[in-house]
Amino acid sequence: MRGATTADLECIQEQLGRRPRDVHAIAYRCPCGNPAVVETPPRLAGGTPFPTFYYATCPKLTGAISTLESSGLMADMNRRLAIDPELSGAYAAAHDDYLAARAALGIHVEEIDNISAGGMPDRVKCLHSLVAHSLAAGPGVNPLGDEALALLPKWWLDSPCGSSRPE
Repeated sequence: MRGATTADLECIQEQLGRRPRDVHAIAYRCPCGNPAVVETPPRLAGGTPFPTFYYATCPKLTGAISTLESSGLMADMNRRLAIDPELSGAYAAAHDDYLAARAALGIHVEEIDNISAGGMPDRVKCLHSLVAHSLAAGPGVNPLGDEALALLPKWWLDSPCGSSRPE
């Protein structure tokens, strides 16, 4: 899923409660059809470096991830990263995938060289970034993002998924 339509940008504005900044593309659409993860260039229009290439916008998705973050899962993931070389290697590969996808935009930003998101490649700092990466890249790319995603409820089942306001 590539470019964002005017309707997509309006939906994202509703999701975020503010005008979205520099959306490059829709990286993942929720099963309901609304944007859920966007790609953002590594340098915002105002000049600010922005390492978070994949950014979750759906409020139901981000709310579910926040609940998961509060469960202590990240501490367990960090513990496992420190002792499991296979997991550590797969997570480092996810970091490389993230950097390569961002670099494919052709915009080099020296200030964020080798910086991805979510704590990659050494630790887990933000499940929002990891889940967004998993949704955008697909299964099998980010093992910890995939793990977190598998633990989430089916956030899209309550309509309207794209809205931050109750009907």
